[in-house]
Amino acid sequence: MSVVRAVRRRFEFAQVTGSIPSRLSQVRAVVRWALIVTPMAVAVGSLCAVFLWALDQATRLRFAHPWLLFGLPLAGALVGGIYHWKGRTAEGGNNLIVDQIHEPGAGVPLRMAPLILVSTVATHLFGGSAGREGTAVQVGGSLASGLGRALHLEARDVQVLLMAGIAAGFGAVFGTPIAGAVFALEVLAVGRIQYVALAPCLAAALIGDWTCHAWGIHHTLYHIDYLAGAPHGSVHVEPLLLLKVTLGGVAFGLAGLVFAEANHTVSGLFKRLVPRPYLRPAVGGLLVIALVYVFGTRDYLGLGVWAPSPQDLTISSFFLGPIHPWSWALKILFTVVTLAAGFKGGEVTPLFFIGAALGNALSGLLGAPTDLMAAIGFVAVFAGASNTPLACTLMGVELFGSEHTAYIAVGCWVAYLCSGHNGIYLSQRLAVPKVTDGLAPPDITLRQARELGPSPVVELIERIGRPLPTRVSTSSNPKVSESMSYPHQVSRKEIGMIRIYMKPGERAKQSTVRAFLSAKPLYRELVLAAKADGIMNAVAHHTHYGFSNHGAVQQDGAEIPNPELTMCVELIGPKEKLELFCRRHGELLEKKVIVYKHLEHWSLGVRGLVDDADMALAG
Repeated sequence: MSVVRAVRRRFEFAQVTGSIPSRLSQVRAVVRWALIVTPMAVAVGSLCAVFLWALDQATRLRFAHPWLLFGLPLAGALVGGIYHWKGRTAEGGNNLIVDQIHEPGAGVPLRMAPLILVSTVATHLFGGSAGREGTAVQVGGSLASGLGRALHLEARDVQVLLMAGIAAGFGAVFGTPIAGAVFALEVLAVGRIQYVALAPCLAAALIGDWTCHAWGIHHTLYHIDYLAGAPHGSVHVEPLLLLKVTLGGVAFGLAGLVFAEANHTVSGLFKRLVPRPYLRPAVGGLLVIALVYVFGTRDYLGLGVWAPSPQDLTISSFFLGPIHPWSWALKILFTVVTLAAGFKGGEVTPLFFIGAALGNALSGLLGAPTDLMAAIGFVAVFAGASNTPLACTLMGVELFGSEHTAYIAVGCWVAYLCSGHNGIYLSQRLAVPKVTDGLAPPDITLRQARELGPSPVVELIERIGRPLPTRVSTSSNPKVSESMSYPHQVSRKEIGMIRIYMKPGERAKQSTVRAFLSAKPLYRELVLAAKADGIMNAVAHHTHYGFSNHGAVQQDGAEIPNPELTMCVELIGPKEKLELFCRRHGELLEKKVIVYKHLEHWSLGVRGLVDDADMALAG
């Protein structure tokens, strides 16, 4: 027994002494990040305070001098020209920051901060319909990236610092630090939260918000009368009202999808129709002026947070009534024209306006409390458009009170599920698909997902315009009738398919460390090589559950991706081409499990044309 006790004491002593260096290392890490994040967050909070003050002054000037609206085209041309000649890389905006977090490269240029700040104030001074979140996020990302370069931080530390910069900017500009911290963690990938930066993001968001308040900046307060007088602890969820909120969540998600898709589509139209970048905002400014006179109102210009007259529409006015059925649609129109043309600002505050207006309209339709539905729409449309339901739920709690948490959460999460694989930030990665079909490649961006098929708007138009199928009976024989009732005929051709199995994180073999760090994942290298070699189809399939080559059963995690889970690249083409592809890229495919399968390639042709061709060949 004495021997056992001695061994146990030695083991316990080893545990204690071994944990001391680990604890000291954790303490050093906390102190190090506190020294890095604190000055960055103070700087971001201070710049956000300056920005919010300048934005308020610009809005007051515009209200005092309505003729400033006619300077919008000229202001747009100047902003577009400055970005075209001096801010090429900064043009990427929020998407550039998200890209740099996922795949560190040249970094975020420091000039992004002054460029976005000045251009956003100009947009609001002359009446463009835009927001302020984009400016805060880009200021935070720009300062964080500049600090990372000055301190010569490693790529992984720069990623964390960029996320903290986003949190500081978002928390400061809206006065919602908890939502700002979670937003920075959640906005990077759909369905996944990056907990690695949780403490730096929370600290940055709180410090940024405190700093902004210390400069005397105050945010708009919103009030919900529903449940306001309920005794503490007596709040319960009403099933019927929760059902109405769920139906509203569907509408909020679709509104977020419409806004995001319209913004991307109209932006593409501007780029095709107006090739010169500095002319696009000028044309957009003329269109905004035209919209003001077509609809006879200026209520949809600027932020929409406050107005000089109580009769004007603002976000707060939708909490009170009366019902405004179409204000949400008009705000979408004004904002999409402004942002798609190239004016700077952000999408979030207009989305707050759109959501509150839609909630106001739905409250009359569903017979629900107007202030509650406006509040839920305020955050839920943003949740659907940005794919950040958790951050938006916390924002709703911070802005409107915890007694409404259940309704806010349902509205945000339903909106998130109904907004599809699209969003205002196309650099977001699709980590966990909302609909699990097993066909989406891992970590594809929303931009790539959107390019895989037609846009939802185009697809809807095609479905509406597609004629209904008709059947014409040409024979009393059922088999002949079934065969001859359709005008098309199927022709078959021999073809093959190979599946190449690998792990998602595998990269192609590289001769140098630098080349290895910059190499794309192996599955992307293979798809690009197949495209260059003229292979008919090449698709990367992401799996969620299973095992390969007698290994252990693996499962995809909801929060942390499983690097051991098998995926495959599927190539389809003639057998000879597939064999040539494998020989040509043997270095990439060594020791990989490759499976070949015989297939038939079917193609459709009109029956009459196919018969005539067969007769010509027979003759």
